[in-house]
Amino acid sequence: MAKPRIQPLGDAALLVQLGSRIDTALNSRAHAVAAALRKRSGIRDAAAGYASVTVYYDPERTSYRSLAAAIPKLVAHPGRVGPSGRLHRIPVTYDGPDLAEAADQLDLTPEQVIRLHGQPIYRVFMVGFVPGFAYLGPLPPALHLPRRRVPRTLVPAGSVAIAGAQTGIYPLPSPGGWHLLGRTPMRMFLPDSDPPSLLRPGDRVRFFPA
Repeated sequence: MAKPRIQPLGDAALLVQLGSRIDTALNSRAHAVAAALRKRSGIRDAAAGYASVTVYYDPERTSYRSLAAAIPKLVAHPGRVGPSGRLHRIPVTYDGPDLAEAADQLDLTPEQVIRLHGQPIYRVFMVGFVPGFAYLGPLPPALHLPRRRVPRTLVPAGSVAIAGAQTGIYPLPSPGGWHLLGRTPMRMFLPDSDPPSLLRPGDRVRFFPA
């Protein structure tokens, strides 16, 4: 594996870049490194992204220099990654306003788009953007599309969408530039639960037509 890139983020944080791909193995390693770092003295938090880890530390207990020296060893031997997470089967009514247009751009039929979208078991790489929004992937290459040229000002909650190499479900009404393929009745954001997101990093998702 390539040597990680480490750079400071202000005077009490740093970024560890493990790669630049949307890749299940890289994401698993990022979560393993974050878990190992959270056990170290002086670490306030370590948050994994697609292929990176943002580390927040107490500058009175540790330093950028000492962490930068220790992190390559942690990356090489991060320890056990742990279970791959819960499997969620999510029903989708594939009647989204962008289904036909997306199929046309991809040189596919809507039925082929639906079939391809439901084939993989997707990984939850991370949760962000709005509460409960899980970035899922990798999407089959045949479905890769850039984001919409003009984003919508309001996307309904429950909308199932694709963009780039990812798919996702809008948990709340919000602006958005992804292509809307359908909708699900399942709630992604559960404000009275702890944690409030139904989907968590490391979980797996399988879509099926409702």
